[in-house]
Amino acid sequence: MLCLGSLVLRPLLVNLANSFNTTDSTVSTIPTVTQAGYALGILLISPLGDLIRRRPLILLMLSLSLLLTIGIALAPSIPAFKALSFLTGVCTVTPQILIPYAVDLAPPHRRASVMSIVLSGLLLGVIVARAIGGVVADISGSWRNVYWMGCGLQGLSLLSLWWVVPDRPSKTEWEMEPALEGRDSQAASTATVGNIGPVQMSRLTYLGILKTMFKFAATEPILIQGYTIGFLTQIIFASFWVTLTFLLTNAPYHFSTLDIGLFGLIGIVGVTTAPFVGHLVDKLVLWVGMLLAISIIVVSVIILTIGAAINIAAVIIVCIGLDLGVQLGHVSTTSKIYEIDPAYRSRLNAVYVVASFLGQLIGSAVGSKIFLSYGWRASAGASIGFGGLMLVVMLARGPHCKRYTWFGWEGGARFVKDRQAVASDEEKGASTDVAARVDEEKIEALDS
Repeated sequence: MLCLGSLVLRPLLVNLANSFNTTDSTVSTIPTVTQAGYALGILLISPLGDLIRRRPLILLMLSLSLLLTIGIALAPSIPAFKALSFLTGVCTVTPQILIPYAVDLAPPHRRASVMSIVLSGLLLGVIVARAIGGVVADISGSWRNVYWMGCGLQGLSLLSLWWVVPDRPSKTEWEMEPALEGRDSQAASTATVGNIGPVQMSRLTYLGILKTMFKFAATEPILIQGYTIGFLTQIIFASFWVTLTFLLTNAPYHFSTLDIGLFGLIGIVGVTTAPFVGHLVDKLVLWVGMLLAISIIVVSVIILTIGAAINIAAVIIVCIGLDLGVQLGHVSTTSKIYEIDPAYRSRLNAVYVVASFLGQLIGSAVGSKIFLSYGWRASAGASIGFGGLMLVVMLARGPHCKRYTWFGWEGGARFVKDRQAVASDEEKGASTDVAARVDEEKIEALDS
């Protein structure tokens, strides 16, 4: 339901051009404008989950999205439609607030399973929105009815979330750093935490959140490895789905637009694997889950390169394989990133999602360019190259490296979690007041 407003645009572009008596080139920029708004919302709004209470934030963003969707349904002109679409994109970040919140609420041994369930709902929304947008417009006779339907669905979502989402205090109001000599003592309060020693405590601000996002993006090896994998994964995924239309409309298939649209429904298979994926990730060392996901993706694009023009079964296998690999990779990678520090999950998630979003944009552009210039085999071959690069990134940093280890292998090669030890550690960390906890490794890194 939350995905509907921003994903029904593509099948409606022709209807919009006819309704507003404008050109196809004019309306073709609307999806880009909406995506730009979504990227801005992820960057500027979703990190607020680390600063303020998330229930009010979730309900506020969904309410704004609902009101803006009503505005789109009533839009009198293309400029108004574009402006409202941009603002709707900004506000359609509720899933990216919900996912870290669900992880915080879940018991440690079931966090990946819970994340998979939430993610499956997001993917199902994407599939349904793409499939029904054009159908509803054709049956009802107006593109506006698609948005009115979206208003109803978002209204139901708002009522559902108001009923079921619990309210919790904000995660932290203070940021703590080691008290270094020469630092302005008036800028922050000083306290002693355990056997760590004196630390300086400053009230967390919105600008401070944005600052730490950029800091983490450049200084946290786990996060850098994770968002690099996410970036490359989305290049492959977006390239495949964009070029699939070209592949199926040409020889030997000559599929119609309806036939191609039905291929999108194959993604439902990926949604149904969510419980399996989450259960698997909860048992495996997260690095192993990431490596397994990359292997599935690479095998899928190899099958695409060899068999895409031979039999449609190969294309179907690739669709299912990529969906499974991307979902497994997303759950494993985000779970690994969230382990960096529970107090920073919304910010860490924002960095990862922005990188993945950029991968989608680049994958769509690069995939189309290579396909139109050199054919589907060259496009699939490029995806194999990106998959190989992912393997290099993964193998450069082993499964049990310490937080600030950039390259190498250490801590053994255990592939299955020691559930009892992990649950004990995570429960201990979760029960500790974030305002009274400082990461010793972070302090050592700052002192050095």
